[in-house]
Amino acid sequence: MKKRLLATFAAAALAASCVLAPAGAQAQDKTLRIVPHADLKVLDPTFTTAYITRNFGYMVYDTLFAVDAKGEPQPQMVDSYKASEDKKQWTFTLRDGLKFSDGQPVTAADCVASLQRWTARDNIGHALTAAGGKWQAVDDKTFTLTLERPFGLVLDGLAKVSSYPAFILPERLAKMPADRPLTEVVGSGPYLFKRDEWLPGSKVVFVRNPDYAARSEAPSGLAGNKRSHADRVEWVVLPDSNSAVAALKNKEVDMIEQTPPDYIEPLRAESSISVGVIEQNQAYMVLNQAFAPFDNMKARQAVAHVIDQAKFVAAMGYPPDLRRDYCATFFICGTPNDTDAGAKPYAKPDLAVAKQALAESGYKGEKIVVMLPTTPTYLNSATLVAIQALQELGLNLDIQSMDWASMTARRSKKVPLNQGGWNVFLSSASEFNVNSPLNNTYLAASCGNTLPGWPCDKELDELRTQWIAAVEPAERKQLLERFQERAYQAFPNIPVGQFSRTFAANKSLKHLDLLWSVPNVWVLDK
Repeated sequence: MKKRLLATFAAAALAASCVLAPAGAQAQDKTLRIVPHADLKVLDPTFTTAYITRNFGYMVYDTLFAVDAKGEPQPQMVDSYKASEDKKQWTFTLRDGLKFSDGQPVTAADCVASLQRWTARDNIGHALTAAGGKWQAVDDKTFTLTLERPFGLVLDGLAKVSSYPAFILPERLAKMPADRPLTEVVGSGPYLFKRDEWLPGSKVVFVRNPDYAARSEAPSGLAGNKRSHADRVEWVVLPDSNSAVAALKNKEVDMIEQTPPDYIEPLRAESSISVGVIEQNQAYMVLNQAFAPFDNMKARQAVAHVIDQAKFVAAMGYPPDLRRDYCATFFICGTPNDTDAGAKPYAKPDLAVAKQALAESGYKGEKIVVMLPTTPTYLNSATLVAIQALQELGLNLDIQSMDWASMTARRSKKVPLNQGGWNVFLSSASEFNVNSPLNNTYLAASCGNTLPGWPCDKELDELRTQWIAAVEPAERKQLLERFQERAYQAFPNIPVGQFSRTFAANKSLKHLDLLWSVPNVWVLDK
């Protein structure tokens, strides 16, 4: 019995060491260990906008075009392309040597089926279809896009970074019903998913794809050469911030994808650790517009008048150099679509004006359900600030605390409060889900959408359509400003602050200066 117990303990210790061994323990095979921002639940990046599934997509799939470090679309799987003079006919030719992980070549038919699946899901895809867009395979390597009217965002759409990227799947998978997530993974990206080593809640494993056809250009953002320096990449799931930081300090992992805000300054003080900005983010409040009182525009304006962005970003815990006390645009400050159009009435909180707008909305003290997430901590803190502001406004709040998974499930339910509905929640999005009238998840949502909160404003829909069709830069800028002016009246959502996410990594990693918003881990070396 004693021998059996000792053997059991030894086996358990060995298993634990395999799950979280020192990052240098397998240096001979260059294993890169990263703590992801969340656990992986869904494997289909055409089914969900969850960032962890998007990141999984970039590991195992590739795209026809990709955004470089300057934010410009560049050919990725495409070798060459051309557009007719009137921009209504586009022709694309694939590169040689492209293969899926099952050994089959990537063909134009695969691309057309994948793009048809993408256009059915994505906002830019919807707009492209509305412009009469039709995809057709010409031969094994060539396909076309035919439009009824010019569409100025063709390449931007094909290179879309997030929610939903236009990943290329095999035709047979792309044609599967889109009402449920795909579970089979057959990609043509830089890594192969090791399903046999996947431990949900603990570890996700990838190995270098030996058949990946890399571009010759240097890696830049999500574009260029994606040939991995590491033989193996492990996502080590450590939801507890203390455990993640301790693992990084002990060199059990190489990098934390998103540094917990409270640990940014302490980790900056560590001589062996590098902390770097990966992307700008916008936190925002969502008001359920399917039901009273926030189906009334005046009620939404009332809430906007009590928002003090400085309080929100301070509460989230980000250091002063990683947050903005005020950002006027819906489209991320410091980006090409930055504008303060329509923002002046809301630049400073005004409780008196807010209460007047609330009275004009007809609010009579009805219960308002606020969903308070217990995690992530920065959204918990931001929601507590929102609760205080809403209470000062005079709303009758019913605060219901829940974990993030429960909140994301509940927010999709379009039902009254007595059936489990809700009125308010807070979330955040990266700059690539914010920075234009089509990339911005909430401002891109036309009437009839399925987005939690169900915003609908026909004037915004018309202005968005005009902005898409505009070709001249001056006209596009003018329409963008008109669009935001209307957004500051209709409030599809309410921005509450801009901040910067950071990674934390051991300085022994090479090429950290090439790390980008979506973790392009193929650039990293040990």
